[in-house]
Amino acid sequence: MFIMTIHLNCYSSQAADLIIERSQTPKARPDQTNLVFGTVFTDHMLTIEWTSTGGWEEPHIKPFDNLSLHPACSAMHYAVQLFEGMKAYRDADDKVRLFRPMLNMNRMAKSAQRACLPAFDKAELVECIKKLIQLDQEWVPKSNSASLYIRPTFLGTEPSLGVKKPSRALLYVILSPVGSYFSTGAKPVSLWADSKYVRAWKGGTGDCKMGGNYGASIYAQYEAVDYGCQQVLWLYGDDHQITEVGTMNVFLFWTNEEGEEELSTPPLDGVILPGITRQSILELTRKWGEFKVCERHLTMADLCCALKERRVKEMFGSGTACVVSPVGRILYQGENLHIPCQEDGPQLASRLMKELTDIQVRSLTHRFKMNGVYSTALVKRY
Repeated sequence: MFIMTIHLNCYSSQAADLIIERSQTPKARPDQTNLVFGTVFTDHMLTIEWTSTGGWEEPHIKPFDNLSLHPACSAMHYAVQLFEGMKAYRDADDKVRLFRPMLNMNRMAKSAQRACLPAFDKAELVECIKKLIQLDQEWVPKSNSASLYIRPTFLGTEPSLGVKKPSRALLYVILSPVGSYFSTGAKPVSLWADSKYVRAWKGGTGDCKMGGNYGASIYAQYEAVDYGCQQVLWLYGDDHQITEVGTMNVFLFWTNEEGEEELSTPPLDGVILPGITRQSILELTRKWGEFKVCERHLTMADLCCALKERRVKEMFGSGTACVVSPVGRILYQGENLHIPCQEDGPQLASRLMKELTDIQVRSLTHRFKMNGVYSTALVKRY
């Protein structure tokens, strides 16, 4: 039921051709209660190479190791590179599951097209990733607060300094057991909002998951820390549109200008990354039918006015790494804007975290069988 073979063309890489080389020196498993995000990696990795003349080669699972790249590699010189972020969870029945992996594959394919990297068979790549996780399944934490982070990465490996579409590419996947993304755990984060730096712009690559988007944001992140904040609230345009929170999508739960209870998030207008968690939150809350849910432009003027009139209920970020992260304070134009929470904490953010965790970890997918959007993909054991 989990094999989906889609033959795109001669460039399709088939999971049936997968070569597996097991590590002879397995590493000790880390302490699950003290996992630092993205610092520990499993025993194996998946690599698949591509050339314009030969297409995709056989996928290869091999012991985790360094890459060997040509010094003129286009990924290093011209940022012909992209990545994805996914997670595997261990459910209540001790089975390992992926959360909506085809959505990640769809986004990765879109990013690849924008980066002039070759098309790939999305379903076959998911099957290869499942095989990798099967091999390293003991690395999947047995915890509701920890998971196995999956990092598919796609590099242009053109061995020349010409600015052009690469004739060679490497797609690889590594795995890392992770705990909370933020050192503060689920506590509300503080944000620095300033139009001095821009994360993305119309016509750019802000809606693709490319490494260059993140590398260019690090400088602003450290300036936010200098101002006593944990993350950047990215603004866009002369009207200071609210776009994203650090590396997360952003949501505002408030009473809108018409007096309606509303959950809103910026629209996918080319500036916003189409987050998998973002989409899941929109679909989930629309299914509840308890309040208005919309995608709309929000400005700092809208937020300041709503705060002044006590119409803001909660604000939070969403993403694969953190899932849901409440916002507690925003530093904007020299003023600290305190974001209120409903009684007993951020109730909507907490509810969403629980609902998503129930789906991811406890496999409570029966409620969503009508449209199947929350179904998880089971990773079979050997």
